[in-house]
Amino acid sequence: MIKVLMIEDDPELADIITRYLAKFDIEVTNAEDPYIGLSKLEIGDYDLLILDLTLPGMDGLELLQKIRKVSDIPVIISSARDDIVDKVVGLERGADDYLPKPYNPRELEARIKSILRRHNKTEEKQARQQKTFEVNEEGMMISFKGHPLQLTPAEFDILNMLIKHKNGVVSRADIIYNSEFINDDSSYKNVDVMVSKIRSKIAKYDPDHTYIKSVRGVGYQLLDPPQPNK
Repeated sequence: MIKVLMIEDDPELADIITRYLAKFDIEVTNAEDPYIGLSKLEIGDYDLLILDLTLPGMDGLELLQKIRKVSDIPVIISSARDDIVDKVVGLERGADDYLPKPYNPRELEARIKSILRRHNKTEEKQARQQKTFEVNEEGMMISFKGHPLQLTPAEFDILNMLIKHKNGVVSRADIIYNSEFINDDSSYKNVDVMVSKIRSKIAKYDPDHTYIKSVRGVGYQLLDPPQPNK
Protein backbone atom coordinates (compact mmCIF):
# COMPACT_ATOMS: atom_id res chain seq x y z
CA MET A 1 0.00 0.00 0.00
CA ILE A 2 1.33 3.40 -1.03
CA LYS A 3 0.41 6.13 1.44
CA VAL A 4 -0.04 9.60 0.00
CA LEU A 5 -0.69 12.87 1.80
CA MET A 6 -2.59 15.45 -0.24
CA ILE A 7 -2.87 19.11 0.72
CA GLU A 8 -5.78 20.32 -1.38
CA ASP A 9 -8.52 22.79 -0.41
CA ASP A 10 -10.99 21.56 -3.05
CA PRO A 11 -12.82 18.71 -1.25
CA GLU A 12 -14.60 17.56 -4.41
CA LEU A 13 -11.32 17.14 -6.32
CA ALA A 14 -9.68 15.50 -3.32
CA ASP A 15 -12.55 13.00 -3.11
CA ILE A 16 -12.29 12.15 -6.82
CA ILE A 17 -8.53 11.62 -6.56
CA THR A 18 -8.84 9.60 -3.35
CA ARG A 19 -11.44 7.22 -4.79
CA TYR A 20 -9.59 6.81 -8.08
CA LEU A 21 -6.16 6.12 -6.58
CA ALA A 22 -7.63 3.60 -4.15
CA LYS A 23 -8.13 1.32 -7.19
CA PHE A 24 -4.34 1.20 -7.55
CA ASP A 25 -3.57 0.41 -3.91
CA ILE A 26 -2.79 4.08 -3.15
CA GLU A 27 -4.26 5.40 0.08
CA VAL A 28 -4.78 9.17 0.12
CA THR A 29 -5.17 11.31 3.23
CA ASN A 30 -6.24 14.87 2.44
CA ALA A 31 -5.80 18.06 4.45
CA GLU A 32 -7.62 21.17 3.25
CA ASP A 33 -5.62 23.46 5.52
CA PRO A 34 -1.83 23.87 4.94
CA TYR A 35 -1.02 24.00 8.65
CA ILE A 36 -2.94 20.80 9.31
CA GLY A 37 -1.21 19.23 6.32
CA LEU A 38 2.21 20.14 7.68
CA SER A 39 1.25 18.71 11.07
CA LYS A 40 0.06 15.45 9.47
CA LEU A 41 3.32 15.19 7.56
CA GLU A 42 5.40 15.60 10.72
CA ILE A 43 3.56 12.92 12.68
CA GLY A 44 2.49 10.56 9.88
CA ASP A 45 4.26 8.03 7.70
CA TYR A 46 3.69 8.90 4.04
CA ASP A 47 5.45 7.88 0.83
CA LEU A 48 4.59 10.94 -1.26
CA LEU A 49 2.93 14.36 -1.02
CA ILE A 50 0.56 15.98 -3.55
CA LEU A 51 0.59 19.73 -2.98
CA ASP A 52 -1.78 22.40 -4.28
CA LEU A 53 -0.36 25.92 -4.51
CA THR A 54 -3.45 28.06 -3.96
CA LEU A 55 -4.25 27.32 -0.33
CA PRO A 56 -6.01 29.25 2.45
CA GLY A 57 -3.68 31.02 4.84
CA MET A 58 -0.39 30.09 3.15
CA ASP A 59 0.83 29.89 -0.41
CA GLY A 60 1.87 26.41 -1.49
CA LEU A 61 5.37 27.56 -2.46
CA GLU A 62 5.88 28.93 1.04
CA LEU A 63 4.54 25.69 2.49
CA LEU A 64 6.96 23.74 0.32
CA GLN A 65 9.88 25.57 1.94
CA LYS A 66 8.59 24.58 5.38
CA ILE A 67 8.10 20.99 4.24
CA ARG A 68 11.68 20.73 3.02
CA LYS A 69 12.94 21.79 6.47
CA VAL A 70 11.35 18.73 8.07
CA SER A 71 11.10 16.10 5.32
CA ASP A 72 12.63 14.87 2.06
CA ILE A 73 9.36 13.22 1.00
CA PRO A 74 8.79 13.23 -2.79
CA VAL A 75 6.45 16.08 -3.76
CA ILE A 76 4.17 16.48 -6.77
CA ILE A 77 2.78 19.99 -7.18
CA SER A 78 -0.80 19.86 -8.48
CA SER A 79 -1.95 23.34 -9.39
CA ALA A 80 -4.12 25.32 -11.77
CA ARG A 81 -1.42 27.99 -11.77
CA ASP A 82 0.41 27.52 -15.05
CA ASP A 83 2.85 30.42 -14.74
CA ILE A 84 6.31 29.20 -15.67
CA VAL A 85 7.71 31.11 -12.69
CA ASP A 86 5.61 29.01 -10.29
CA LYS A 87 6.85 25.83 -11.95
CA VAL A 88 10.48 26.88 -11.79
CA VAL A 89 10.26 28.11 -8.20
CA GLY A 90 8.43 24.95 -7.15
CA LEU A 91 11.10 22.71 -8.64
CA GLU A 92 13.89 24.87 -7.20
CA ARG A 93 12.35 24.60 -3.74
CA GLY A 94 12.38 20.82 -3.86
CA ALA A 95 9.33 19.57 -5.75
CA ASP A 96 9.90 16.43 -7.80
CA ASP A 97 7.20 17.08 -10.39
CA TYR A 98 4.63 19.70 -11.45
CA LEU A 99 1.26 18.55 -12.76
CA PRO A 100 -0.98 21.37 -14.03
CA LYS A 101 -4.74 21.16 -13.48
CA PRO A 102 -6.92 19.89 -14.98
CA TYR A 103 -5.36 16.48 -15.49
CA ASN A 104 -6.42 12.88 -15.90
CA PRO A 105 -6.14 10.99 -12.58
CA ARG A 106 -4.55 8.14 -14.54
CA GLU A 107 -1.60 10.42 -15.29
CA LEU A 108 -1.29 11.28 -11.60
CA GLU A 109 -1.21 7.59 -10.71
CA ALA A 110 1.53 6.97 -13.29
CA ARG A 111 3.61 9.89 -12.05
CA ILE A 112 3.30 8.80 -8.43
CA LYS A 113 4.61 5.33 -9.20
CA SER A 114 7.36 6.65 -11.49
CA ILE A 115 8.65 9.08 -8.86
CA LEU A 116 8.54 6.45 -6.12
CA ARG A 117 10.48 3.99 -8.26
CA ARG A 118 13.25 6.56 -8.77
CA HIS A 119 13.16 7.66 -5.16
CA ASN A 120 13.30 4.11 -3.81
CA LYS A 121 16.18 3.18 -6.12
CA THR A 122 18.14 6.22 -4.91
CA GLU A 123 17.45 5.36 -1.28
CA GLU A 124 18.44 1.74 -1.82
CA LYS A 125 21.67 2.76 -3.52
CA GLN A 126 22.55 5.23 -0.75
CA ALA A 127 21.77 2.67 1.92
CA ARG A 128 23.85 0.07 0.09
CA GLN A 129 26.80 2.44 -0.23
CA GLN A 130 26.57 3.57 3.37
CA LYS A 131 26.20 0.02 4.61
CA THR A 132 29.20 -1.28 2.68
CA PHE A 133 31.89 1.22 3.67
CA GLU A 134 31.57 3.93 6.32
CA VAL A 135 34.51 6.29 6.74
CA ASN A 136 35.46 8.25 9.86
CA GLU A 137 38.35 10.39 8.66
CA GLU A 138 38.99 12.10 12.00
CA GLY A 139 39.28 8.77 13.77
CA MET A 140 41.00 7.17 10.76
CA MET A 141 38.51 4.33 10.91
CA ILE A 142 36.67 2.52 8.12
CA SER A 143 33.84 0.09 8.79
CA PHE A 144 32.82 -2.59 6.34
CA LYS A 145 29.17 -3.67 6.64
CA GLY A 146 29.19 -2.41 10.21
CA HIS A 147 32.47 -4.11 11.14
CA PRO A 148 35.43 -1.84 11.99
CA LEU A 149 38.46 -2.82 9.92
CA GLN A 150 41.75 -2.95 11.78
CA LEU A 151 43.81 -0.89 9.33
CA THR A 152 47.25 0.61 9.60
CA PRO A 153 47.43 4.37 8.78
CA ALA A 154 48.80 3.56 5.33
CA GLU A 155 46.05 0.99 4.69
CA PHE A 156 43.46 3.52 5.82
CA ASP A 157 44.77 6.05 3.30
CA ILE A 158 44.68 3.51 0.47
CA LEU A 159 41.16 2.28 1.14
CA ASN A 160 39.89 5.82 1.74
CA MET A 161 41.29 6.89 -1.65
CA LEU A 162 39.60 3.96 -3.35
CA ILE A 163 36.28 4.75 -1.67
CA LYS A 164 36.48 8.42 -2.74
CA HIS A 165 37.18 7.35 -6.33
CA LYS A 166 34.76 4.41 -6.37
CA ASN A 167 34.54 2.77 -9.80
CA GLY A 168 37.48 4.90 -10.91
CA VAL A 169 41.06 3.70 -11.11
CA VAL A 170 43.62 4.90 -8.56
CA SER A 171 47.20 4.44 -9.69
CA ARG A 172 49.95 3.10 -7.48
CA ALA A 173 51.83 6.36 -7.96
CA ASP A 174 48.83 8.36 -6.70
CA ILE A 175 48.60 6.10 -3.68
CA ILE A 176 52.26 6.63 -2.82
CA TYR A 177 52.30 10.39 -3.32
CA ASN A 178 48.96 11.12 -1.64
CA SER A 179 49.57 9.27 1.60
CA GLU A 180 51.72 10.78 4.31
CA PHE A 181 52.09 7.32 5.79
CA ILE A 182 53.72 5.78 2.72
CA ASN A 183 57.32 6.69 2.03
CA ASP A 184 57.82 8.41 -1.33
CA ASP A 185 60.58 5.90 -2.06
CA SER A 186 58.26 2.94 -1.59
CA SER A 187 58.01 0.52 -4.47
CA TYR A 188 54.83 -0.42 -6.23
CA LYS A 189 55.34 -3.87 -4.76
CA ASN A 190 54.92 -2.41 -1.27
CA VAL A 191 51.58 -0.92 -2.35
CA ASP A 192 50.51 -4.31 -3.73
CA VAL A 193 51.29 -5.94 -0.40
CA MET A 194 49.24 -3.37 1.52
CA VAL A 195 46.30 -3.76 -0.85
CA SER A 196 46.49 -7.51 -0.41
CA LYS A 197 46.25 -7.05 3.36
CA ILE A 198 43.22 -4.77 2.96
CA ARG A 199 41.54 -7.38 0.79
CA SER A 200 42.17 -10.02 3.43
CA LYS A 201 40.61 -7.84 6.13
CA ILE A 202 37.53 -7.24 3.99
CA ALA A 203 37.31 -10.93 3.04
CA LYS A 204 37.07 -11.80 6.73
CA TYR A 205 33.50 -10.46 6.60
CA ASP A 206 32.65 -11.22 2.96
CA PRO A 207 34.78 -13.99 1.47
CA ASP A 208 32.51 -14.45 -1.54
CA HIS A 209 33.11 -11.13 -3.31
CA THR A 210 36.00 -9.10 -4.65
CA TYR A 211 35.72 -5.41 -3.79
CA ILE A 212 39.15 -4.21 -4.92
CA LYS A 213 40.07 -5.03 -8.49
CA SER A 214 43.62 -4.90 -9.86
CA VAL A 215 43.95 -2.85 -13.03
CA ARG A 216 46.97 -4.29 -14.74
CA GLY A 217 49.84 -1.87 -15.17
CA VAL A 218 47.98 0.98 -13.48
CA GLY A 219 46.61 0.43 -9.99
CA TYR A 220 43.37 -0.46 -8.28
CA GLN A 221 39.64 0.08 -8.49
CA LEU A 222 36.92 -0.23 -5.85
CA LEU A 223 33.97 -2.00 -7.43
CA ASP A 224 30.29 -1.17 -7.00
CA PRO A 225 28.73 -3.66 -7.06
CA PRO A 226 31.46 -6.15 -6.14
CA GLN A 227 32.23 -9.15 -8.33
CA PRO A 228 31.76 -12.74 -7.14
CA ASN A 229 35.03 -14.52 -6.41
CA LYS A 230 35.81 -17.17 -8.97
